[in-house]
Amino acid sequence: AEYMGTSALDMNSASCVLACVASAARRALGRRTMATAAQDPKMKSGREREAPLSFWEHRLETIRALPGYVCDLDGTVYRGGQMIPGVKEFHDWALSEGKKFIFLSNTSKHSPADITARLQKMGLDVPQSSFYTSAMATADFLAEQTHPPSTACTAHVVGSPALRTALEHVGITITDNLPNYVVIGEKDNYTTKEMSLCANLVKGGARLIATNSDVFDPVEDGQIAPTCGAYVSVIEKATGIRSYSIGKPNPIMARSALRRLNLTGDKQAAIFGDRMDTDILCGVEASIYTVLVLSGVATMADVSTARWPWSPYLILNSLADVTPKRTSAV
Repeated sequence: AEYMGTSALDMNSASCVLACVASAARRALGRRTMATAAQDPKMKSGREREAPLSFWEHRLETIRALPGYVCDLDGTVYRGGQMIPGVKEFHDWALSEGKKFIFLSNTSKHSPADITARLQKMGLDVPQSSFYTSAMATADFLAEQTHPPSTACTAHVVGSPALRTALEHVGITITDNLPNYVVIGEKDNYTTKEMSLCANLVKGGARLIATNSDVFDPVEDGQIAPTCGAYVSVIEKATGIRSYSIGKPNPIMARSALRRLNLTGDKQAAIFGDRMDTDILCGVEASIYTVLVLSGVATMADVSTARWPWSPYLILNSLADVTPKRTSAV
């Protein structure tokens, strides 16, 4: 105040300056800690902690204390054919802490057995019971719907053998004779003949279901391949009838996964994922904690944009940041 001239600085303006300085400091702290909360040198446990937890450190401790974890796969556990560094340590720590966890896959193309085999090749041994795919979520959803007591639920299916197996496992009969549903999932090749049949079945009264709303899959050399959501939109345009998508970001998938973990209470679990438009939105709408990892699609620039009205509870570099770092006594 003396530097600026006390005659020109009354108490109100001084308070305003202090408020601005405090606000700037909070913003700087937020930028520093949102993706590096686990790396702060003050992140020590028990008596070793040298200072009170910061805002983001407190949120990280909240996530570590939860009984359940729901994890995305692609971009969170692995990228391409490589496991993301620190995932195995995270998995081992979660097991040692008695955490309940389940891995979500938005694709209906692969079965839990397929995913288990893939992760084993990367060095991570996870039982098939720890996976929940959009094919399984779709089957659970259809099985829970009300049908005439004298008839079974029927569906015409365009998708992989894994999708068909998931539907048949819950008692759904696959047919193209006046089915209750037309279910579209991922497969290697879609044909015009298939899309025409689906459109006519929907026009005739079948309800249109998509295992997920993803419109493309990334392939080699930065190229993309149209997938489930893109082909469903063709049927929607032809019939004027909108589909219902089961996979993320639909919170049904997260809630169904949590039921499998017997975690139905409020805020008992967190979802970890690398996409704001699927993983984080799914968690927000399912009312569970959301953790965005920057090991896949999303970047800090994506988070700061006005494109997303929602925000993750916490942002970390990867799953490795969840695992507490062991410190030796001083």
